[in-house]
Amino acid sequence: MVTAADQETRRDVAWAAARQLAHEAAEPTPPVQVPLGRVAGLVLADDLVAATPLPAFDTSAMDGYAVAGPGPWTIAGSARPGRPWAGERLADGQAVEISTGAVVPPGTHAVLPVESATTDDGHVTGPELPPGKHIRRTGEDAPAGTRLAPAGTPVGPALLGLAASCGYDELPVRRRPAVRAIVTGDELARHGLPGPGRVRDALGPLLPPLVADLGGDLAGLAHVPDEPDAVLAEAVTAASDADVVVVTGSTSVGVTDGLRRLLAERDARWIVDSVASRPGHPALLARPRGGPYVIGLPGNPFAALTAAHTLLGPLLAGLSGRPLGSLPQAPLLTPIPVPAGRTRIVPVVWDGAGVRALGGDRPAFLNGAALGDALAAVPHGHEPGAPVPLILLRT
Repeated sequence: MVTAADQETRRDVAWAAARQLAHEAAEPTPPVQVPLGRVAGLVLADDLVAATPLPAFDTSAMDGYAVAGPGPWTIAGSARPGRPWAGERLADGQAVEISTGAVVPPGTHAVLPVESATTDDGHVTGPELPPGKHIRRTGEDAPAGTRLAPAGTPVGPALLGLAASCGYDELPVRRRPAVRAIVTGDELARHGLPGPGRVRDALGPLLPPLVADLGGDLAGLAHVPDEPDAVLAEAVTAASDADVVVVTGSTSVGVTDGLRRLLAERDARWIVDSVASRPGHPALLARPRGGPYVIGLPGNPFAALTAAHTLLGPLLAGLSGRPLGSLPQAPLLTPIPVPAGRTRIVPVVWDGAGVRALGGDRPAFLNGAALGDALAAVPHGHEPGAPVPLILLRT
């Protein structure tokens, strides 16, 4: 049972510590084998090991002539990629015309580049070459058994090509965590101009691409009124096939904000119960017994965006087996007032030697984030020109 004291220790968690707690709380999804054609963007569940030497055979690094012994040399045939020389072994004084990537014939002393060669009536001459020149030896890049990439590495185009070059047809990866989102709010209009007392829903359109950018697979998004029973009913449905349930709104302490009560009634383990940041302070992360992780985001759009980067991003990284890693930093040139014990999250743009704040960082306003290159996490006491951590919004 989670006591009030346990929950209290998770309140007003420092921004960087909240990110770390979210990542550490994640239990990685089980490994699955996925064909190379569908594995891009997933994360290695195990080390990628060279199943064959790279290169797998002695190969020419140049177009030219594989030569044996001192010249001049008699041309004894040709070697092309996929079509090795038909002979058994080059004898001194022999040469084989060879293309880059072709198997080097046994007995080859070096490869004479075509631009250094002179040919005449079936013979070739050129400068003396040191042994092994322009030959890529078997396993020179990586002997068989070499760890090429550690578990937790995202699979991108280069890693895909590397795996294929080693002979892999599929890779062990972790699936993208399934996320279901619940957007709460009686005041939300989903189409057209909102009427009196209503606001247009910004989080419904914002969440699907955000979840994808953070490494999740959005399995569904529902809108429910500000009623605890409605939130509970939708959360129970979402929990059936989701790794993470994201609830927007319902995270503060008002009459209609009942998510904390619902979690407490279900013996949830509190991981983060509010973050010492502005905006995004009411954000929470908990896990009911036997259920998925639950992330509560504030209802204001910019506050929700910053809170998602604080908690949802690190949680999805942990579920995917990705390390949290260090955030990039850059000098912040703009003076930003920050209350003691807080971190302020502001949109910034690159500006020569550093970044500058854009403004437009009120909890309900997305203008700064829409135009910004990054979100800067500004600590109390920051001096203009000092570096700050950045969450990149555009890559």
